[in-house]
Amino acid sequence: MRRSFEAVVVGAGPAGAAAALGLARSGVDVALLERGAFAGEKNMFGGLLHRMPALETVFPDFWDRAPLERHVVRKSLCFLTGEAGFTVQFETGAFDRPPYNGYTVLRPVYDAWLAEEARRAGATYLTRCTVDDLILEGDAVRGVRVLRDGGEIRAPVVIAADGVLSLTALKAGLRAPRLDPDRMAVGVKALIDLPRPAIEDRFGLVRDQGASMEFVGCTAGVRGGGFLYTNRDSVSVGLVLHIGSLRDSGRTPYDLLNAFLEHPMLAKLLRGGRLLEYSAHVIPEGGYDAMPRLCGDGILVAGDAAGLCYATGLNLEGINLAVHSGLLAAETVAEARQSGDLSARALGHYREKLEGSFVLQDLKLFRRAPRMLHIDRLYEAYPEVICGFMERVYRIDGSPKRRLGKLLVGTAREKVGLRALLADALTAWRSV
Repeated sequence: MRRSFEAVVVGAGPAGAAAALGLARSGVDVALLERGAFAGEKNMFGGLLHRMPALETVFPDFWDRAPLERHVVRKSLCFLTGEAGFTVQFETGAFDRPPYNGYTVLRPVYDAWLAEEARRAGATYLTRCTVDDLILEGDAVRGVRVLRDGGEIRAPVVIAADGVLSLTALKAGLRAPRLDPDRMAVGVKALIDLPRPAIEDRFGLVRDQGASMEFVGCTAGVRGGGFLYTNRDSVSVGLVLHIGSLRDSGRTPYDLLNAFLEHPMLAKLLRGGRLLEYSAHVIPEGGYDAMPRLCGDGILVAGDAAGLCYATGLNLEGINLAVHSGLLAAETVAEARQSGDLSARALGHYREKLEGSFVLQDLKLFRRAPRMLHIDRLYEAYPEVICGFMERVYRIDGSPKRRLGKLLVGTAREKVGLRALLADALTAWRSV
């Protein structure tokens, strides 16, 4: 097989499909390559689909058109110990009316829809098409070699959107050969089938309302946290674990996930549920300082392949950044084609566009967050401090009470030590 296009997008995830959609709508003859049988086949999703104004511009009826599950009206942060839990919860009516702040989605469904929209806009959508190498002319990328029929797909510009382990960016020399395990995480997820009435009863939801929950203290000291998201008639629940810390612990992701599912708080919410599937996915968590080069002669990098993901301990954002970067990559390529210049210099406007958007502005704002997430005490000691304090507040056993301030300081001194507490608080303040 040997075919030629005006542009090639590698990877039909959110960034790649958005890029192909944007190029097709600009009249560019673009190929969208997906290694799976369909977009989203190998993906998992452990997060919330936040609002995406750029995609809402492409689809003014996006929130009615896209295959979404529930709009999230309540966000909770839960601190867990072996048998206790303390939850901080936020709920607002503003999240319960359009424009909704975010939805839960199932990636295999959502990704397939977005890729199909790119095809409908005019992109050539090729599945079971694995990129094996780049076609180079000097230092310039001029297409890709694919395993399918041993073929070549030529184009004067390639957008690499093939995920955090991007072979395309590696072959172009845009990312380091070895990824830093301390800047990477692995997400493991279980999809639990639950009847819709059970979900709405246990989580206090009505109509298509949804809830999201984040958990700290559920990883046996491994850096990371847990999540739970309500879909229409299933629940996505899992863990995000820093790979370096997981490696050092000697534990396996699925052992930790199973222990999490058996925690009394989770077991009560999931009782009677039927496991539909397990899945896992690598996530970039190095933030702004771990980004690869974003462009070269004839190539741009978008989405997870560009490291466009960050975690603050309260939010994990990636898909909205990926979609926005894909659309900006498409815009850059369309402008560069008009000028007849697809060099690294011309494609460098892509970074300028990202710098001018929320994508790199947010990544810069939270560039120190990874340092905070490397405080090991966050994952075991602090949940014990919080739950221990609350237990002492609420326990009535005939003993005289203590002032709450002294009780909290005493609990923190006992579990962490005041010097460490102050140092961690300073790090957290500087990070977020």
